[in-house]
Amino acid sequence: MKIISTNIAEPKTFVWNGKKVTTGLFKYAVNSPIFLGDEDVDYDHVIDRQHHGGVDKACYLYSADHYKYWQKLYPELELPWGMFGENLTVEGLHEADVNIGDIYKIGETLVQATQPRQPCFKLQFRFNDKEIVRKFVDSGFSGVYVRVLKKGKIKAGDSMTLIEKKEALSIRKVYEMLYASEFDPMVGQAVNDPFIAASCKRDLLKRWGDNL
Repeated sequence: MKIISTNIAEPKTFVWNGKKVTTGLFKYAVNSPIFLGDEDVDYDHVIDRQHHGGVDKACYLYSADHYKYWQKLYPELELPWGMFGENLTVEGLHEADVNIGDIYKIGETLVQATQPRQPCFKLQFRFNDKEIVRKFVDSGFSGVYVRVLKKGKIKAGDSMTLIEKKEALSIRKVYEMLYASEFDPMVGQAVNDPFIAASCKRDLLKRWGDNL
């Protein structure tokens, strides 16, 4: 796997349902390295700290490979790297191959996979499509949130190398369970995983807790 683009955002404000909403979703590629800290990326703008940033979601990765899928759905749109709000656009990243707790070396850093990204309504501002959240969920292409075990710089061209593989559920599997119409007994394994993000565990319990 290889880093294709490093991306940060400037805040943008929109009117939604009569209220002003500010988002850091509009990432753009930068030519210089980015620095991964404990809770976010330096000089990036994380607006909604309840749902983004923090120890468990310090950095968001999305696969460059998925862009072909989206370009077919939105042939009229330009899809620059960072379109999905990712800090790192990664060639060869696939959610089914990344398990909760897996550790990777990227540039100077060590990061650990914690959860899939759960899209919110703000994604429609970037795509100008009220159906984009449903399409994002249906795609299965969630991207990967990570916690930072070792801080440092990452630049385009750096490799993403697996350091430690965990015997755990994949990011793709956890994503499916968050939106499934029927209960999967493996939810129990997910919520008891010591490396899953606390927010993802809460969402799984909110959805399926009565079945456990």
